Amino acid sequence: MADQRISGWAGFGATVKGARQEQGLTQAQLVTKAQVSRAWLAKFESGHRGAEFEQIWRVLLALDLSLFVRPTVHDERDLALRQALENKRDQRQDAARHSSSTATHVFQ
Repeated sequence: MADQRISGWAGFGATVKGARQEQGLTQAQLVTKAQVSRAWLAKFESGHRGAEFEQIWRVLLALDLSLFVRPTVHDERDLALRQALENKRDQRQDAARHSSSTATHVFQ
């Protein structure tokens, strides 16, 4: 398997699923080898965001995969994603400020 660039949970899960399939393993075989539940593996392979690192690590080890962290070379998709995440964060902060100011106003 060649290096894979993973930019989100869905990509991470798809990469693990692809490696499992490339090695000819079923989910049942991998969960036995990695000591994780089948339900957890199914959610992880489908991009669920709540995966715990310990379980991820077990799956990577069971598939003989390594995890590398490198500086990102940004392309247009990365910049668009970063901007969308920043906008979402700003909207949440604005909503929280509005909510707290409304609550303060009601109790004054």
